[in-house]
Parts: sequence; structure tokens; C-alpha cells
Amino acid sequence: MNDQTPTDWKREAETAERIDPVVGPEPIAAEPPPTPVDPAIKRRSRIRRIGFLILALVVLIGLILYGISVFTAPATEETDDAYVAGNVVSVTARDGGTVLALHADNTQSVKRGQPLIDLDPATVGVQMDAAEAALGRAVRAVRSTHAQVDEAGAEIAQAQADLSRAQNDYTRRQGAARDGAISGEELSHASDAITTARAAVALARARQAQAASTVAGTDIANNPQVLAAIADVRRAAIDGSHMKIVAPVAGIVAQRTVQLGQRVAAGTPLMAVVPLDSLWIDANFRETQLQHLRVGQPVTITADVYGKAVTFHGKVLGLGAGSGNAFSLLPPQNASGNWIKIVQRVPVRIALDPAELRAHPLRIGLSVNAIVSTTNLSGPMVAGSTAPAGGVQQSLDGGPEVDALVRRIIAQNLGTQTSGRAR
Repeated sequence: MNDQTPTDWKREAETAERIDPVVGPEPIAAEPPPTPVDPAIKRRSRIRRIGFLILALVVLIGLILYGISVFTAPATEETDDAYVAGNVVSVTARDGGTVLALHADNTQSVKRGQPLIDLDPATVGVQMDAAEAALGRAVRAVRSTHAQVDEAGAEIAQAQADLSRAQNDYTRRQGAARDGAISGEELSHASDAITTARAAVALARARQAQAASTVAGTDIANNPQVLAAIADVRRAAIDGSHMKIVAPVAGIVAQRTVQLGQRVAAGTPLMAVVPLDSLWIDANFRETQLQHLRVGQPVTITADVYGKAVTFHGKVLGLGAGSGNAFSLLPPQNASGNWIKIVQRVPVRIALDPAELRAHPLRIGLSVNAIVSTTNLSGPMVAGSTAPAGGVQQSLDGGPEVDALVRRIIAQNLGTQTSGRAR
């Protein structure tokens, strides 16, 4: 059986046609000699192979050095879930009023105590006038009470004189009654006069005690009635000081919502001041990274706003008291329904160098990358006491100007006719 395919038959037929029966088979052409290779091409090829070899060697050395650096690098914990935080000091109206002037706007830098907003002081001025008048009336009323004490003393002296005269008259009438010179009725009238005089003495003493009870143990300036009036004056002065709103801290004005001519109520937020010289970092580390974090460990920070060109240095101030979920508005209830374990994050507060902040200011909410060196584990895991946030503010109590005003009002209403008790 012939196993050749049609293709093989066709190829044999074509070969038979090319063979000449006289000349014989067609001669086969000889292959051309190989073209000589250019030496320059050989040299470039050799240089290319050497370059690839050198590149492979450099990459190998780099990998070796990277492995060494990884195994010999100091212990660190890193997170990019970190943001700039700071105090947002809200400026609110302590008392209601109409806005008369605005002295600051958003993005403006202000100093502590610099005027921000002026409210209409007309109503407060009227209250101050009324309080000053009430203080003057209180001083005069206490002066009158001191005079009543002196008047009651004079009434006692007069009543005692009347009692002595009545007693003398009664004694004389007793002798005359024994001699029959006067009637018994007249003697009885003399006895009644003694009783009346004694009652007058007792009444005068009671009036003196009543008048003395309101001024005993104090002078005019320290009398409770006068002190109450002084408190009203001081309250009116405090309300007047609230009409000029100043910056509580130095910083940048933000979130201004108040407008000129607006009527604001007490407690209305007007604007905010952000002190950019006292910022910090809130770095949210995974709970698996907290084992070696300690207070006081050095931190290297890079901010996205400056990139790798600027490096900030800080230290760990403290670790949060709980994870973010624990303090959320609706904390998760893992005891009900299906449960999937999720690695929690705990905020870690990091202090920044004030000098570096002044050289390269940051803003609240900016993203940063924090690397904590955990080589030193001697620090505590819980922070101790820290300074109050934002410093301490001074109370607006009116100041020495109110004290001088009170002394002047008291002096004007004392007059010259003051008793020894008033002095």
C-alpha cells in the first residue's frame, strides 16, 4: 500500500520536470560565504553585555544593602493615618447686642487682647447709670440709719429725764398726801406718769437697738446694703466690658459668621481663633502597634504639604484612653448579631517643636506621616499631668477702674455730716 500523500506526489513530479535527460539533474547553487562581522558591532555588543552585568551587580548589591538596613534598622512604628490638630478657640458673645464694628476677618493674624468685635453699649450704659444712682441712694440710706441711731440715743436721754422728773414728783406728792395737802387721785396720776416715763425709755431703747442692728459692726462702705449696690455697679461694668470682644489667644481668625449690624444673643458663636504656634499631631496607630509605644519617644514627621523636603521632630505626649469607635456617637455593639473582627486604631498625641512650626507653619487637618522610634522603652505608657490647653484666661471683673468709681460715688454721697460710726 502506497503511504505517500498527494503533496509528496506533486513534489516528485516537479522534481522530474527539472531533470534534463541529456544534461542531467540541475546543479545546486553553492551557499554564499558568510559576511564578515564589523568589529565596531562586536565592540558595542561586548560593552552592552558588560553594562548589563554591571547593572545586575549594582541591583544585587542594592538588594543586599537594603536587606542589611532592614535587619539592622532601629525599631520603629509608622503610620500615615495621622493629621495635624490644634485648639479652635471659639469667640462667643457673653451678652446680647447689636454688632457695630468688625475688626478682624478670616485668615487674619491677631494678637491676644486685640479688638475683634464691638457691640452696641447703649443699653449697658443706661444700666450702669442706674447702678451708680442706686449706690448713691444706698450710701445716703445708711447715713440716715446712722443718724437714726444717734436720734434714738437722744430720745433715750430725754425719756430718762422724764422718768427722773416723774419719780421726783411722785416722791414729793407722797409727802404731801401724808399731810393731806393733795388728794389720792393726784398721787395716782403721779404714779401713772412714772409708768409712762419708764415705757418711753424702753421704747427709745428699742428704737435705738433697731436702728443699730442695720449698721452694727460695719461702716458705710462695708454695709450690706451698700455692698449690694456696689455689686450692681460691678455687674453693670462687667456687662459693659462684654461689649468689646477681644481675641482670647494669638492666632489666625477662622469661621467668621457674624455680620455688621447683626443682633446676636448671649452665647452665639461669632468666629474662631486658631493658635498655629501650639499645634500637635494625632496619629492613629493600629492596636497591634501600641505594645512598644511609650511617652517621650522621639517622632519624625513629614507633612504632605511640604513633602520630603521638610522634616518635623516631635515626641509622644500620650496615648488615647480608648479607640475611636469607643467614643463615636454610635459605638458598635459586638455582643449582638454577626461579628467580624476589625483591627482598631487608638489616637496617639505627638508634640511638635515650636521653632520648626514657626519656620514651616502647618494647618489643622493636614495629613502627615509619623515614624516613632521605639528603641527606648523606659517611658510610661500613660501620660502624666499636662498644662491646660490654650493657657489661662483673665476674668473680666471690671478691674481697678470700677473700684475707683465705687470709691468716688461713696465719697460724693457721704457728705460732711457723718457720725463717728460712719467713719
